[in-house]
Amino acid sequence: MTEHKQLSLTHLMRRPAVVSGAPPLLMMLHGIGSNERDLLGLAPYLDPRFLIVSLRAPYPYGPDGYSWFEIGRTPKGIVIEPAQADASRKQIIQCIAAAVTAYAADAKRVYLMGFSQGAMMSAWVALTRPDMVAGAVLMSGGMQPEMLPTIAPKQQIAGKPFLAIHGTRDQQLPIAVGHASRDILASLPVDLTYREYPMGHEVNQQSLADVVAWLSARLSS
Repeated sequence: MTEHKQLSLTHLMRRPAVVSGAPPLLMMLHGIGSNERDLLGLAPYLDPRFLIVSLRAPYPYGPDGYSWFEIGRTPKGIVIEPAQADASRKQIIQCIAAAVTAYAADAKRVYLMGFSQGAMMSAWVALTRPDMVAGAVLMSGGMQPEMLPTIAPKQQIAGKPFLAIHGTRDQQLPIAVGHASRDILASLPVDLTYREYPMGHEVNQQSLADVVAWLSARLSS
C-alpha cells in the first residue's frame, strides 16, 4: 500500500492486481474515530481488478482517529453537524475526480464503500452525484433524513445499485437505524439490496463475503 499526495485528503492506494484498460475505482470511507488504514485491511479479499483508494476523514477525533462530521445522540436518534458533513461530501467528490485523473481510473466505474459514518457519507455522495458514482456499499450505516432534500432528481438516481448491510446486535448504531436507512433507500427508485447479520458494529465473514460478491458482480454486469 502506498500513500500519494495528489488528492486533497490523505489517503492510501492499492493498485489493481489484474489490469485490463482503465481500472474500476473503489473508494473507501472509514467510520468515526478510525483512519485510512482501517478498511484497507479488507483489500486482500476484494476483487483484484479494483484500484482501491482509502481516504482519511478531515476532522481529528481521538488519538490517530478522524471523523467526517460531528454527531450527537438524542432521544430521537442521531443528529449530524450539517456544515461539516456537507464540507466532507464536497471533499469526497473532489477526491473522486482527482483520483480518476491521478490514477487513470475508469470514471464510469467508481464505487464507494463505507463503514458506519463512512457509509452515511457514501450514501450521500452517491445520491447527490450519481453521475460520478456507479454504486455504493453501506456497512453498518446509511441514510440520514437530513440528506434527503439534497439528493439528485429521481430520474438521475433510478436504478443506482446500493448494498446496505447491518448487524442485528449492533450497539453503536442499533438495527433500528439500519431499518430506518433501509426504508429511506427503499422509498427511492434505486436498486437496493439490504441484508442483516447476527453481528455487532463490525464486518463479519459472511457480510464481507456478500460485499465481495456484490462488488464483483457489478464489474461483471
